[in-house]
Amino acid sequence: MNLFYEDVELGTSHTTPDHRITEADIADFCRLTRDHHPLHTDAEYARDAGFPGIIVHGLYGLSLMEGLKTELHLYDESSIASLGWDKVRFLKPLVAGDVIHVEMDFTAKRESKGRGIVTEAVRLLRGDEVVIDAEHVSLIRKRG
Repeated sequence: MNLFYEDVELGTSHTTPDHRITEADIADFCRLTRDHHPLHTDAEYARDAGFPGIIVHGLYGLSLMEGLKTELHLYDESSIASLGWDKVRFLKPLVAGDVIHVEMDFTAKRESKGRGIVTEAVRLLRGDEVVIDAEHVSLIRKRG
């Protein structure tokens, strides 16, 4: 699937395949971002803070939302830029072993200088439970 501005229908929903988070994923994100807070590296510290073990960085969860959404191939030939993430809420912690997926809906669209701006409601879910809720705005090409 490859959507251009004209193809986007408000209310349309898309769901990604599942993805399992691993301890190695969390460690890799720590290394890449230089965020080695003990909540993400020390299971005992995380347990003392009330979690079952080390937790996923909120920003890693947000990054996964974009990555999983990209695997849908909605904008392979039409994407110009991400204009930003708004209304981001980290609702529940994620831990290694959690299986997640993304659900997204098109909520708004408008033309801008010969291109299109599309707004998506995006949710990261563990089963039926929303873990991260956000809004994403994309700049995409029009046909022709």
